[in-house]
This record gives sequence, structure tokens and C-alpha cells, in this order.
Amino acid sequence: MTELKPKKGNLLVAEPSIIGDISFHRSVVLLADHNETGSVGFILNKTLDFQLDELLPELNIASSFPVYNGGPVEQDNLYFIHKIPELIPDSIEITNGIFWGGNFDAVKELIEKGLISQKDIKFFLGYSGWDFLQLDTELEAKAWIIIENYRQEEVLKNNQSSFWKEKLEELGGQYLIWSNAPENPSYN
Repeated sequence: MTELKPKKGNLLVAEPSIIGDISFHRSVVLLADHNETGSVGFILNKTLDFQLDELLPELNIASSFPVYNGGPVEQDNLYFIHKIPELIPDSIEITNGIFWGGNFDAVKELIEKGLISQKDIKFFLGYSGWDFLQLDTELEAKAWIIIENYRQEEVLKNNQSSFWKEKLEELGGQYLIWSNAPENPSYN
């Protein structure tokens, strides 16, 4: 397997381990930015126990939107990724077809009018962040596997509790056994 270098749009898959990091155990992170000052990403597969309308009760919305734990940094801030930059001004492209942020007033208005659905946007509390060279150090320590994200639509799917397992199965080889291991080894 060729070692990839991190770049925005890649997925970081947490390496299997018996003793997991509470924040990143069995996580799949979309790398939203990676440059000489550091890296930013969002955990795609850790749903929180509340919906967007519970965070923003002033929203008048017919359907609910799940909220994900984006990472341990700034967990009191709401972030979002989406695939509709033509509707959300000031969006930043992460990779082909996936965008980060933009005008939140426009997002609220589009949600209230029912013009955005869960398949278009994903919300996060917090983000995952690495200082300059911190991610490189974690990669050298084999804490992450970098993979190309060939299927952009996967990052916006909801209820991805099995996403980490699916990514390990795609990697195959030594990762197959880990894909079926219980989350808590004492349950084995």
C-alpha cells in the first residue's frame, strides 16, 4: 500500500486499537484543510444525542437534522459541510462537490423553507484540529490511515455508525479482523 500524504478532501481513518482515544476511537475524519499552519477536519461518524432544532429552537423546521461531534476543538460552535454552494454564499470547497461553511443566515432560511434536506448538509459541534506537524507526528505513530475519498456522497450520509467498519473492510488485509472486533474488547 502506498503511503499517502495528507491533503484536504482525504479521509483519516483511526487505526484500530484496544485502548482507544476517547475523541477519535473508531473515527473517520474528513480533512477539510491541510496546510503549513495545521489541519482541520470533521468526524463524520459520531452522532450526538440531539437534533439541530434543539440547538436552535428559534428555527421553524418541519424535519430534523442530526448533529455530529466534529471533534474536541471548539465544541460550543456549530460547523457544517454541504454540497450546495450555489445556495449557500461564501462556501469554501474542500474537494470536488463537498463544501465547508458559508452564510449561516442563508442556511437557516433554506432550512425553514424546506429547500435543504439531510442529504445536502451535515452539522457538527466542534472540529478536529492539528497544529503544524502534529498530524504528521500522529501519522508517523500510526494513529491514522489516510485514504482517498472517491465517493464524495458518503461524507454527507447520516447514521454512519458502521462507516469506520466499512472503511476497514475496504482496506482489507490485516484490517478485516479489526472491522469485526467489538468496540469494547471486554465484551469478547
